[in-house]
Amino acid sequence: MPERRSSPVWQDLLLLFLKIIIIAAVFVMMFTFVFGIFRYPDRAMAPALKDGDLVIYYRLDKNYAASDAIVLEYEGQLQVRRVVAVAGDTVDINENGLMINGALQQETEIYEETYRYEEGVEFPLTVPEGYVFVLGDSRENSTDSRIYGPVAISDTKGKVMTIIRRRGI
Repeated sequence: MPERRSSPVWQDLLLLFLKIIIIAAVFVMMFTFVFGIFRYPDRAMAPALKDGDLVIYYRLDKNYAASDAIVLEYEGQLQVRRVVAVAGDTVDINENGLMINGALQQETEIYEETYRYEEGVEFPLTVPEGYVFVLGDSRENSTDSRIYGPVAISDTKGKVMTIIRRRGI
């Protein structure tokens, strides 16, 4: 029987180190160009998101629909907001609540009334092409499209895929 030659230990360690570097590079590339992750900093999306939750979002799909949670940047800080209207929709907030295209919205996951802010945009408002209108789930403490108007889709970061709850915070 022929004797099997084993490779020197340093070659095995070098090969293992190379594999670890390749795997790490793939993860860095995925979370740089395809996915994003950040720690959610406020209570504007409560109860869906809480302060301290980790948000993982997908950067490549920006074909948003009403009720999608998206990530955007406002005044240098990432925030998550829910899309309530897309291009061509007319948004109005009156004494009855949130109206989209003349229909009162029945939002089963929203536990607060939707009111206009004194400062901010004028209603009714038609969302332009290439924009979305977003609101926070915690309507009373949210800085959203009622303040800064419709958001350009090109200025959004991506669609929320999942959240990781950080217990004990």
